[in-house]
Amino acid sequence: MAYCDRRVLSIQSHVVSGYVGNKAATFPMQVLGYEVDCINSVQLSNHTQYKHFSGQVLDAEQLKDLFAGLVNNDIHKYSHVLTGYVGSPSFLLEVVKVVEELRAKNPSIIFVCDPVMGDNGRFYVPKENLAIYRDQLLKMADIITPNQFEAEQMSGIKITNEEEGLKALKILHNFGPKTVILSSFDCGDKLETLASTMKDGKPSGFKVEISKLKSSFVGSGDLFTALILVWLHKHPGNLQLAVEKTVSTMQTVLQNTHRAAEAVADQDTNSAVARLELRLIDSIRDIQEGKVTVTATEIKF
Repeated sequence: MAYCDRRVLSIQSHVVSGYVGNKAATFPMQVLGYEVDCINSVQLSNHTQYKHFSGQVLDAEQLKDLFAGLVNNDIHKYSHVLTGYVGSPSFLLEVVKVVEELRAKNPSIIFVCDPVMGDNGRFYVPKENLAIYRDQLLKMADIITPNQFEAEQMSGIKITNEEEGLKALKILHNFGPKTVILSSFDCGDKLETLASTMKDGKPSGFKVEISKLKSSFVGSGDLFTALILVWLHKHPGNLQLAVEKTVSTMQTVLQNTHRAAEAVADQDTNSAVARLELRLIDSIRDIQEGKVTVTATEIKF
């Protein structure tokens, strides 16, 4: 692949310490051979599950200014644009304009949208973001990767089983994206990933069942979306393999993180939250290898 065929503009959060947002997404894409330019929607000391955090929130004018610098130097041709956490409606509306201009520069650009809005039944961004995603960004996106809560909010479907998950995927396809991946939903004793793509006007796809880990992780959705961007690009038209490699790597990284946290639990003075920061550096070989350890099975709509 040529340089310009694997160049990503990633617009999402940044933390000084830890691995969420751009910190969780950039390293995996880089070690898999992609150039990554980052615009940070927020810059925080650490993620918000810690007892304390501080930092700054970028506004729409700052995003506009940063992007103008890229345009003025004619260095805004990207193969992909990736969006994640955006904490304000005005910033998100400016993201719409950025994606439009990037597509004007490169009509074949792939837009991967992680519609980060909330989890576990609650919003952690303004609810006004929902309409912007649903009415503007989804119709521009090639690939979307909502979690269970976000898929429910955008589709209007409560997801409690696989059948309802498939209904939600079909509704989300109708908004515009060719590929819809429900990164995970809770189906009792396991988690499940559902992925579908439109072929000849109809959705077809795959599912992967995942064993639950006892720990709770922050940044896993950001890592998931970065990996799916890469593996769908490296294996075009092969959704099954891309999902298998993504979920397999995810499980390995989370297991590595869980084991490392348990190993130091008794003697480590850091908080449990700090111990569960994703072990991306320790997992570099696993990320690069993309070894398939889970099997995706075909789903029937």
